[in-house]
Amino acid sequence: MSEMITADLVDLDLSADTKEAAARALAERMVAQGRVTDLEGFLADVAAREAQMPTGLDGGIGIPHCRSAHVTEPTLAFGRSAAGIDFGAADGPADLIFLIAAPAGADDAHLTILSSLARQLMNTEFTDALRSVRDAGAAAALIRGDEVPSEDGAQETGGSQEAGSAQDAPGAGGSQGAAGAVEGAAGAAAGAVGAPQDTAVAPVAASAGAAAGSTAPVPGAAVTDGSAPAPGATAASGATPFRIVAVTSCPTGIAHTYMAAESLENAGREAGVELFVETQGSAGFTRLDPAVVAAADAVIFAHDVPVRDKDRFAGKPTVDVGVKAGINRPAELIAEVREKAARGEATAPAHGPATPVERAGDSTEGYGTKLRKWLMSGVSYMVPFVAAGGLLIALGFAIGGYKINKAPSVMDHFLWTQADSWGALLFQIGAVAFGFLVPVLAGYIAYGMADRPGLVPGFVGGAISLTINAGFLGGLAAGLIAGGVVMAIQRLNIPAALRGIMPVVVIPLISSAIVGFLMFVVIGKPIASAQKGLTDWLNGLTGTNAILLGALLGLMMCFDLGGPVNKVAYTFATAGIAVSNPSDSAMKIMAAVMAAGMVPPLAMALATTVRGKLFTPTERENGKAAWVLGASFISEGAIPFAAADPLRVIPSSMVGGALTGALSMGFGATLRAPHGGIFVVPLIGNPFLYLVAIAVGVCVTTALVVLLKGMRKPAPESTATDPAAQQPTTPKEAKQPVAA
Repeated sequence: MSEMITADLVDLDLSADTKEAAARALAERMVAQGRVTDLEGFLADVAAREAQMPTGLDGGIGIPHCRSAHVTEPTLAFGRSAAGIDFGAADGPADLIFLIAAPAGADDAHLTILSSLARQLMNTEFTDALRSVRDAGAAAALIRGDEVPSEDGAQETGGSQEAGSAQDAPGAGGSQGAAGAVEGAAGAAAGAVGAPQDTAVAPVAASAGAAAGSTAPVPGAAVTDGSAPAPGATAASGATPFRIVAVTSCPTGIAHTYMAAESLENAGREAGVELFVETQGSAGFTRLDPAVVAAADAVIFAHDVPVRDKDRFAGKPTVDVGVKAGINRPAELIAEVREKAARGEATAPAHGPATPVERAGDSTEGYGTKLRKWLMSGVSYMVPFVAAGGLLIALGFAIGGYKINKAPSVMDHFLWTQADSWGALLFQIGAVAFGFLVPVLAGYIAYGMADRPGLVPGFVGGAISLTINAGFLGGLAAGLIAGGVVMAIQRLNIPAALRGIMPVVVIPLISSAIVGFLMFVVIGKPIASAQKGLTDWLNGLTGTNAILLGALLGLMMCFDLGGPVNKVAYTFATAGIAVSNPSDSAMKIMAAVMAAGMVPPLAMALATTVRGKLFTPTERENGKAAWVLGASFISEGAIPFAAADPLRVIPSSMVGGALTGALSMGFGATLRAPHGGIFVVPLIGNPFLYLVAIAVGVCVTTALVVLLKGMRKPAPESTATDPAAQQPTTPKEAKQPVAA
C-alpha cells in the first residue's frame, strides 16, 4: 500500500468557502493521484456521511470522511484555510480540514487512519505545528509521523520530544507533570499514523493491559497541594486509585469515537484517576478485560449509538452523554461520575432478558460456551419475528376464522367493511414475517461467530433451508456453517491490494457459494429428512407421551428462568408454530411452554403476599412487580428470588412448571401465539383448563417455597446479605429472616 498522505494531497492555501467546495477541492487531488475513481460518486458518499452528523470539531477542525466504493486505497488529504470553513462545530469555522477516504468495507483501514489521526488532534502542539508549517511535504510528513526537518536542520519525529520530556521528569508534580504525560501519549499516537492496525490501537491496548495487571499511578498524576495527594494519585501512598471505565461510539464509528477516547484518557491523567476506554468503532471492538470492568469504581458512556453489551457495566455509578461531550468536556464528566460514586448512586443490575449476543465469545472461553453464545445470538434476533408474526397470524385466525389461511391475497380481494378481509390481511402479514424466521436465525448465528461478514452467507443458507424444507434444523446448521466458513476465510493471508474488496465482494461471494453448495448438495437432504421425522413424531404424540413431553418442557422453562435451557425449550416450541398452518401438536407444545414459563414469577409474587415475613423488604417489593411479569410470560421476573435463594426457589419452580406443562398437554390446550401471557387467552384453545393448569402449578410452587423457607434456621438480625435489611425502618423488619 502506498503512503496514506503525500505532498500532492496537501493544500496549505485552501481557497474554498463552503464545506462542499472544500471536500471537492481535496477530493480532486485524490482523483489526480488515482486514489478515487469517480469524483461525483465519492462526493455523494461524503455528503451522505455529513448529513448524519456534522464533522466539525471544537478547536477549528473539520474531518469530512466516508467509506466509498469509489476509493481504491485508504487516503487522507489535508487542507488549511485562512478564512475558515463552517463544518458545524459549536465554536465556529474550521481552518484545518482533513478529508478521509477508505474503500467500502475497509474497516482495518478506517481504524488505522482514524484512530491515530483523531488522537493526534487532541494534542494542541500537533495542531499548532500544522497551522505554522510552510511546506506541503513537511505537513504530510508531520501527519504521517515521519521525521520533519526543523529550522536548525535537526531531525524531529512527531511526539518524540514530548515523550522524552515526560520521561525526563518522572517525579514532576502538579499540572506540569500531567501535561508532560499527555503530550507524550499524544506524541506516541502521532507516530502511529500510517502504521499497521495493531500499532494504531496500541495506546489504548497498552493502557488497558496496564490496568488489568497493575494499580500503579498514572504518569504525571496531579497533586492538589504539597501535602495530600489527589484521589488515586499514587500507589506508594497506600491509596487505591479511583478507576473509571468508559465506552465511546459514534454513528459511523470513525473520528468522534477515537477523539472522545483520547480526550477522556487525557483528562483522566490530569485528574489523577485510572481511566480505560473501550472504543466501539466501525470495525467491531475489543472488550475491556472483565477484571478491569469489575474493579472499576464508575462508568462513562459517551455515545450516539447504543452501547453494545451494556449489561457488563450495570450496578456502577454511570454518566451517560453524547460522544461530543466526551470530546469537549471530559473533565466535567469525570468530576460528575466521581460525585455520583461518592453519593452511592448506581445503575440497577439488569434482571431482564440479556441483550443480543454480538460476538463470537472471549478467547478464554471454551468451545461449548462460545457455541451457546452463537446460538443465542440467532435466537435473540429471531424471537421478535416469531412474536410479531405469530401474534398477527393468531389475530388473523381470531378475526377471520380457522379457514383464513385459505383466503385469497388481499392484493386481489380486500373489503374495508368486511371482518374476513381484515383477518386475511393480518394473517398474510404475519405469514410474511414468519418467512424471515429461519434466515434471520441462520444469519445472526453467523453474525455472532464472524460479525458482519457472516450475515450474507448466513441469510443465504437460511433461505436455502426453507427452499429444501430443512426448516429450523437446517437454519441452525446453515448459520454455523456460514460463520465457520467466514472465520476460515478471514484467517487467510490476503494481499494488500484485495483487502479493500474483501468484506463487500470476496467474502460474500466465496462464503455464499460454499454454504449454498453444502446446503443443496451435501447436508440439506439428510437435515430435511430429520426435520420431517421430528414433525411426524410430534404429530403422533398422544396420551402419556404428550404429558411426559409437557413435563420435560416445563422443567426446562423453569430451570434457569430465561437462560440457555429455557431458551432451548422456547425455541423448540416457537419453531413448531412458525408456519402458516401449524399442527395441533405444535400448538399444544407452545401452550405448555408458555404456561410453565409463567409459573415461577407468579408463584414468587403469591409467596411474598401470603408469607411476607419469609422474605426481605426488597424481595417483597420485587414480588409486586412479579405479578405483572408473570402474567406477561416473562420468566425473568423470578430471577431476583432465585439468585438470593437458588436451592429453594429453583427446585420448587421446576416442580410447579413440570406439573403445569403436563396438565396443559393433558387438557389439550393449544396456542397459536408465541408470547403474550394472559393477554392472549382469547387465542388459546380450552382457555379455562389452561388457566387451571397455570393456577395449579403456581400454588404447588408457592407451597414448596413457603415450606422450604419456613424450615430453615432464622438468619441473624443484622446481616450483610441484603442492604435493605441492614437499616430496617421498624424493629419488626429488623428481626425478619433474610434469604440464605
